[in-house]
Amino acid sequence: MLLLRSARAAGRRGADIILTAMTAPGDVEVSDRADELLETPRAHLALTLRQDEDGMIVALGGEVLIRCRLTPGGMAAAGLVARALGAPVPAAGAESTARVSTGVLFRAASIARLDLSNEASMPLLERLLEEAAAQRGGAPAGA
Repeated sequence: MLLLRSARAAGRRGADIILTAMTAPGDVEVSDRADELLETPRAHLALTLRQDEDGMIVALGGEVLIRCRLTPGGMAAAGLVARALGAPVPAAGAESTARVSTGVLFRAASIARLDLSNEASMPLLERLLEEAAAQRGGAPAGA
């Protein structure tokens, strides 16, 4: 079990994230379209987070950018990606939205690509979450 101590860095109490599920190959996919979007900085991308029987997706205009499968590792990643985007993980069959810059999307995609089974990823995860919150201009998601 890995513990991310985000409360200390964010100055909040009770915000520790306990990761018991580790991502495995195939749990999370970041599309080539997501990488293409990151090549040109944009201030506003209207993203949709949707959860169905296969897991959660992050999409832009119907194009899937990030897919987190319905596995323990995939859903752990989904929660972290949603947190980076400043949006709630939608309930099954529902969706939520996030309007973010490509900088925030970059951090969410980077989080999706992290190997959460590697304890060395935890400081990077914490940093990416902090940077995403700062770029969104608000309090970190879940605060």
